[in-house]
Amino acid sequence: MSQGGGSARDTAAGTRVGWRGFAVMLVVLLIAPWVVYPVFLMKALCFALFACAFNLLIGFGGLLSFGHAMFLGTAGYVCAHAAKVWGMPPEVAILLGTGASALLGLVTGLLAIRRQGIYFAMITLALAQMLYFFFVQAPFTHGEDGIQAVPRGTLFGLIDLSGTLTMYYFVLVVFLAGFLLISRIIHSPFGQVLKSIRENETRAVSLGYKADHYKLLAFVLSAALSGLAGATKALVFQLASLTDVHWTMSGEVVLMTLLGGLGTVFGPVVGAFVIITMESYLAELGAWVTIVQGFVFVVCVLAFRRGIVGELAARWPRRRG
Repeated sequence: MSQGGGSARDTAAGTRVGWRGFAVMLVVLLIAPWVVYPVFLMKALCFALFACAFNLLIGFGGLLSFGHAMFLGTAGYVCAHAAKVWGMPPEVAILLGTGASALLGLVTGLLAIRRQGIYFAMITLALAQMLYFFFVQAPFTHGEDGIQAVPRGTLFGLIDLSGTLTMYYFVLVVFLAGFLLISRIIHSPFGQVLKSIRENETRAVSLGYKADHYKLLAFVLSAALSGLAGATKALVFQLASLTDVHWTMSGEVVLMTLLGGLGTVFGPVVGAFVIITMESYLAELGAWVTIVQGFVFVVCVLAFRRGIVGELAARWPRRRG
């Protein structure tokens, strides 16, 4: 009984800390555009959502994808094309981009989910590279020029998104919706089963769970949320380009997740903000930015083996004790 009570108290304490952390994050993000350049914040929020979606797959499903950029870029292209060529309003364009990434996630997931470990990672990388070369050749993407001058449009026919602050708070709402959805998935019965499959798939299968079905659903959810980030990013910068489907983008989101804290709720957000801050404020260093990022990553791995948030979360109970 004492162990069960202790476990319940730990769960309740973790929930309180989670909601307090969310409240602090919300307040900071609401005030931030009055202090920091809003376009920088919008970029960071889009990548934070992308990293959270990737973390859902690797941190809680145990599946390492080296091709997640294909979902980010595909949604960006579809959203940009729908908004500029088809004249769709922003909410419809974003939904189309997200749906395209979800469908792509279903197709690629059916091909890749039967393999595990490095084989799964290599299949996703190969599929992403195939899609990259498709976008290079496809007429509607305009090759290396990308789809430019994408109109932001009017949200629900009422809210003009051309203003920077208006666009920022729209991006913030999208990020918070995606973040809360991921948090809900993690703490749902589905999320608990997903964690058990990550820890011991053989035992989960012996208990009657269809592991491949759970992993496929997690893959599709991660792809859809990555697409949501990519579609929103295309409207923010009014551009869809090959950068978002290149393999280096897949590596960058891995770095964000590991740096912030793999398998934590807030870790990918912190990791994304750290990486985007470094890229923005060290841009004048040119190619040296990559070296600086590598150095910071090595230092963090040595000093914070669980990531920044993961290490802080591990030390918090000891301090309270």
